[in-house]
Amino acid sequence: MSGYDAIQTATVIRYPYLWAREAGKGETEGRKDRPVAVGVRLSRPDGDLVLFFPITTKQPEKARFAAEIPAIEKRRAGRDADLRLWIVLDEFNSDVVGRSFYLEPEPPIGRFSKAFFLPLLREFIARRKSLAEISRSK
Repeated sequence: MSGYDAIQTATVIRYPYLWAREAGKGETEGRKDRPVAVGVRLSRPDGDLVLFFPITTKQPEKARFAAEIPAIEKRRAGRDADLRLWIVLDEFNSDVVGRSFYLEPEPPIGRFSKAFFLPLLREFIARRKSLAEISRSK
């Protein structure tokens, strides 16, 4: 798989993620490229909609919906296994493949296992209505 086809559920890519707190202050651009997990890719006639979850070294507050990434999953995702990393799931960016200013057709840097990622995705879907979406495809 190459290019945009490689952007699939559980892959980890680099993306200029825009945090909800930054969007709330009127910012429109992510401050830096960071690793993000591709949550869902939904086929649409005008371009597939993709949801991205940020991966961070900053421990989220207890009230946040986030999960610490185990060492084996960090390695699968192409990240440093010695760093403490979390995937944040209570906010996400959405973007459209082929119409995005931010998505590049570059190969993923890694991918999470289904055993790790799918339970998180199921919980995300259950909570979806109460979470913060930042749409990047305006």
